[in-house]
Amino acid sequence: MTDSAWREHLGALRWLALSLLVILFDQITKAAIVAQLELFDIIAVLPVLEITHLYNTGAAFSIMAGGPDWQRWFFVGLASVVSVVIAVWLQRLPRRGQPLLASGLALVLGGALGNAIDRILHGHVVDFIHFHWGEAHFPAFNVADTAITVGAGLLILDALLDMRRKKG
Repeated sequence: MTDSAWREHLGALRWLALSLLVILFDQITKAAIVAQLELFDIIAVLPVLEITHLYNTGAAFSIMAGGPDWQRWFFVGLASVVSVVIAVWLQRLPRRGQPLLASGLALVLGGALGNAIDRILHGHVVDFIHFHWGEAHFPAFNVADTAITVGAGLLILDALLDMRRKKG
């Protein structure tokens, strides 16, 4: 296989660098929170934003938090399956083109693996970004959650733009 053919065969896997950056930034920020704040400590950043050291044993937005221990391994398994599917998808994408799709997949992959690492090592996910408006509180989240959300948004945007291109 020629060098050019090999690069094409690898598809958009170069986007895995973005996944690795997400994992690295996620784990560094979580380690800093754990090292600097006791559980439930709060640092007010803005009137609507706090840095708060919290644990999440459940799914997104603490759904099913406090459930049985099998959930931990279910979420690790789910993240593993999703990660393999995304890596195969990236490998099959053309090396060039489709940057929204590739970056969205890479962000979701990095976020999923960042939270899976927490579940494997600690049995919970460290959350620390907490927005609120008066008494209304948005569930705390972290860098991995942000990457998953932005990545999902890019995937939706890519799908919408693809539908528009096909119509016109």
